[in-house]
Amino acid sequence: MLFAQNAQTPAATTNAPDDKSGAYYNFAMGRLYMVMAETQGNKDYVSKAIQYYQEALKLDPSAGIIFEELTDLYIQTGRLRDALNQAEDMLKQNPDNLDARRMLGRIYTRSVGDPQSGKVDEGKLKLAIEQYQKVTEKDPKDAESWVMLGRLYMFSSNSLEAEKAFNAALAAEPDDEDAITQLAILYAELGDSKRAIEKLKVATGKSPNERMLTLLAEQYEQVRDYKSAAEALKKAQELAPDNGKIVRGLAQDLMYADQLDESLKIWEQIAADEPRDPQAPLSISEIYRLKRDFPKAHAALGKAKALDNESQEVRYQEVQLAKAEGKTDDAIASLKSMLDDTVRKTYSEAEARRRAAYLEEYGILSRNIEKYAQAVDAFKQMGTLSPEAAKESAVQTIETYLVSKDLDSALREADAALKKYPDERAIRVEHATVLADKGKIDDAVAEIRGLSKGERDRETQVTLASLYEKGKRYQEMGKALDEAETLSTTDEEKVGVFFMRGAMYERMKKYDASEAAFRKVLELDPENAGTLNYLGYMLADRGVRLDEAHQMIKKAVELDPNNGAYLDSLGWVYFRQGKLQEAQDHLQRAIDRMASDPTVHDHLGDVYFKLGKTREAIAQWQASLKAFQGGLQSDSDPDEIAKVNKKLDEARVKLAQETRKK
Repeated sequence: MLFAQNAQTPAATTNAPDDKSGAYYNFAMGRLYMVMAETQGNKDYVSKAIQYYQEALKLDPSAGIIFEELTDLYIQTGRLRDALNQAEDMLKQNPDNLDARRMLGRIYTRSVGDPQSGKVDEGKLKLAIEQYQKVTEKDPKDAESWVMLGRLYMFSSNSLEAEKAFNAALAAEPDDEDAITQLAILYAELGDSKRAIEKLKVATGKSPNERMLTLLAEQYEQVRDYKSAAEALKKAQELAPDNGKIVRGLAQDLMYADQLDESLKIWEQIAADEPRDPQAPLSISEIYRLKRDFPKAHAALGKAKALDNESQEVRYQEVQLAKAEGKTDDAIASLKSMLDDTVRKTYSEAEARRRAAYLEEYGILSRNIEKYAQAVDAFKQMGTLSPEAAKESAVQTIETYLVSKDLDSALREADAALKKYPDERAIRVEHATVLADKGKIDDAVAEIRGLSKGERDRETQVTLASLYEKGKRYQEMGKALDEAETLSTTDEEKVGVFFMRGAMYERMKKYDASEAAFRKVLELDPENAGTLNYLGYMLADRGVRLDEAHQMIKKAVELDPNNGAYLDSLGWVYFRQGKLQEAQDHLQRAIDRMASDPTVHDHLGDVYFKLGKTREAIAQWQASLKAFQGGLQSDSDPDEIAKVNKKLDEARVKLAQETRKK
């Protein structure tokens, strides 16, 4: 050790040389006392160090390092007033002393407060900005001061000036890590993850480090590019192999990137290393659920539950597992139990956000099985939890009334929401959708066109296409989809356009063009359940390539076993294959989930008629016509209604003949 615990302290001397050498002597003594203070924990030595630094600065007022260490020591010991006075004294002696201005900027910055809590001393913030502005005016190559100035502008919510400051820092020092990181954080806070990623990719390509790679992964996660996020975290892990946060983040991103086996391997290692941690078996359960290995998913979830029986995460995973197995009633019951157990008079921000998510899922599940009143009640409860939840509540409530064909309630809800949130895009879209469902296509289109303000906007074009579809205005729908495709930049966006085009051509009875569009979807997303179902049903309905149709629809049901439309399609392809009992079983399951759908009743009627169950067939066709009458005009197909009426007439004649024979 440098000094023994009971070592004699240096004696202060008055015989030290004066001028520059005296300054050096006192500065060296100050540093010596600081070393002793750090090694022995004696606060008296800090006071001694300050005395020597003060004497050194008197002898050489121009020595920047002495001034900097003295003021740093003042700041470290909480003597901000002394630090402030020292810096101001230096500026009085020399107004161009940039070290003094930098120090004043630091002192004022420490006094600004906590921007995240909203407690900011605007006066001190202004003074800090002024000091760094003067420093950068005199020394535009001072990257560190530019970064500090940019951070202060961020504190004052002046993102434009903050961006300029960070870019000035990079102009001075192109590889400055702090400047790149702060600029990326700024872009992230502005919701511009794309630009944040661009900056971080360049920086990590030149000089990768754990901090910047982790930030890069976070930005990839924001845009749901989990594969790239995982690649960034793999590089970070190479630099910091013992960082558990990076390892867990990597496992999570791999799972979201559908690299399930690689993710599973990491979580199993974590489970072995940390057997008391419930997160590992919980994540393992989620992976097995995604792999549709439900026995192993239940086994892993049981381990997580044994480690933490009260965890909301564990209980929520039970909901997700029930959903995946097609047990909607069980999922709803589990969510109801969670909601009942967490009722409070007041909620923290995090609790309110979590409860809103649970209520939203409860409402959506209820809506899926046509329990519309239960769904609306859940969404209304959700709306009381926060301003953001209230907006989403309005959207989901309108959507529920639309699905239940209650257009008057939908319009009433949409009108009220539009008055409350006139600038909310999602509300405007729902309002336009209600107008379109009521047959007011031109009014709906005008409302959506007003959102784009003359700019080329993919989302607007997609919405316009869906509105034109409701009015069976397929030529205009096609033009909107062509424009949307031009504006699509990702595979996910292209998939959405290709799917809508496939559905459009199918309704126009252009089946080859429809199949070509759906094939494009499957090239980009082979497990797109909606497309597998739609294309498979289209083939089955025309009696074309039934084995291929069966495989497609079967895969769709495996991906979403609780989807009534997919079950209807599977029942229908069984009917086309002559497998009547399998057809009946699946169509009855479909009706349990979508009792108000006219098509599934029509299909089951066909099955019953083929089985010789004429009365049952008549009942199903009557239910189909009733569902058509209660549906939306835009959803009704006169040809289909005519076909059902014709089958119903034939069945009644047959039933009369059968009755006379008896």
